[in-house]
Amino acid sequence: MTQQRIEVSLAGHKITLATTSDHEPLLREACAFADEQIQLALASGNKSIERAAMMAAIKLAGELIQAQKMIAEASNTPQANPEHLIQIEQEVLALEQQVDSLMKTLSLPGAPRPIVP
Repeated sequence: MTQQRIEVSLAGHKITLATTSDHEPLLREACAFADEQIQLALASGNKSIERAAMMAAIKLAGELIQAQKMIAEASNTPQANPEHLIQIEQEVLALEQQVDSLMKTLSLPGAPRPIVP
């Protein structure tokens, strides 16, 4: 992937960052969110941009840690009750049967007979 340069604004300062076209939207969104947090820190009384940036970084890091803990807790505890799991399994089975039925009737261009799994 080729690198490209984009210009963003953080705390009123224009900065140039290198990124790929695939990552550009996420980088722009992250910069906008970080800038918002810095502006909030400045509005709450921080006089220094550096201090406001540090406070924003700490706040964002705290939110990231909290989200990671929530994901870890969610993956360690069963979320669905057994009845819900049975319902989901039945739906999956019905979908598999529909797919099997369609596969038996589907034929490729030029194929003399239907595809059979």
